[in-house]
Amino acid sequence: MSTEENEDENFGALGEPTSARDTSVVKPIRGSRRERGLAGPRTGFIQRTSQFLRDTRAEMRRVSWPTATEVKNTTIITLIAVVFFAIYLFGVDRVWSFLIEHLKTWLGA
Repeated sequence: MSTEENEDENFGALGEPTSARDTSVVKPIRGSRRERGLAGPRTGFIQRTSQFLRDTRAEMRRVSWPTATEVKNTTIITLIAVVFFAIYLFGVDRVWSFLIEHLKTWLGA
C-alpha cells in the first residue's frame, strides 16, 4: 500500500481525521426523551400537574388586576366605539346601495 492510500483510510466521509471524531456520543434510547428544561429525573403526571398548578397560582398573584372603575370605564368606551362603528358602517352601506341602485336605473339595467 502506498502512503497516499494510507492517508485516505485515515480520513472519514467529512474529510476529517477519523481519530478526531467524537465516538463518545451515545444516541438516546427510544422513549427516554425529556422535556425541555428538565435536568433531573422525569417526574410523574400527578407531580407535574401539581407543580403546574402551583406555578400558575404564583403567577396569578403577580398579575396587576384592574379596579372595578377601570373595568367599567373601558367597557363603556368599548360599547360607545362599537355603536359608533355600527352606525358608520350602516351609513356607508346605505350610501353605496343608493348609488348602485341609481346607477343601474341611469344605465338602463
